[in-house]
Amino acid sequence: MAFVVTEPCVRCKLTDCVEVCPVDAFREGENLLVIDPDACIDCQACVPACPTNAIFAEEDVPPAWRDYVGLNARLARGLPVITTKKDPLPDWERWKDAPGKRALVREPTG
Repeated sequence: MAFVVTEPCVRCKLTDCVEVCPVDAFREGENLLVIDPDACIDCQACVPACPTNAIFAEEDVPPAWRDYVGLNARLARGLPVITTKKDPLPDWERWKDAPGKRALVREPTG
């Protein structure tokens, strides 16, 4: 089992969670973070560190966000590791509670 970053992270990209990850499992995308399921050791340290409550154990991901399980795995393969806290996206507060943000996540083609 791995932990999964879900929709509340999209267009926010708060990075408090990366500072507590002991194995550098987080990857940085354009407008969200993802967790590499192969690197995650299921320590749960990231869950309480996430200000937007975007991180769930794989089996606890809400049904509306189940697509994020596969999305994390797919995106993690091509995104760079992030290990230090950065500033969130400039308009994150406007987006933090917005629904339906999945369409804003671009996946690489090919």
